[in-house]
Amino acid sequence: MNSSDAGSAARPTLRFDDVSVGDSLPAVSIEVTYKRICMNAASTWDWFPGHHNPEYAQSQGQRTIYLSTLFFHGFIDRGVNEWAGPDALIRRRKISMVRSIYPGQTANLSGKVVGKRQVGGRSLVDLELLVSSEDGPCVPSEATVQLTDDSAAAPT
Repeated sequence: MNSSDAGSAARPTLRFDDVSVGDSLPAVSIEVTYKRICMNAASTWDWFPGHHNPEYAQSQGQRTIYLSTLFFHGFIDRGVNEWAGPDALIRRRKISMVRSIYPGQTANLSGKVVGKRQVGGRSLVDLELLVSSEDGPCVPSEATVQLTDDSAAAPT
């Protein structure tokens, strides 16, 4: 178990007015093992050999098998949803994979709020996110989350 597994009980959804530019998201970390990488490939049906065959991965210039794109999408969504709560809606996500993460390393997600805006009746929060490992930055990312806005609620 790691620190982000403890206390991950459902929390209330953040409200738009509760978020400020510059706010940090709680860090999320996960230990990366051969089993985790292979199970992720199996669960997402991503049978690209670099995610389960060490010899193939090494023929690509990698150290060994490595995490997949789908892992990073899910890991980022997990961090955003743990921060924003169950009623938040991820409207946009963009990732750039610049370095692989291998078994024996730790994937670490950090992030911060870089913008807030109202568009078409939606209360949107823009996030800058980064997945890193012991080797440094691996997956710089962006996301936009729609939050509930009590001030935008229609009068009853």
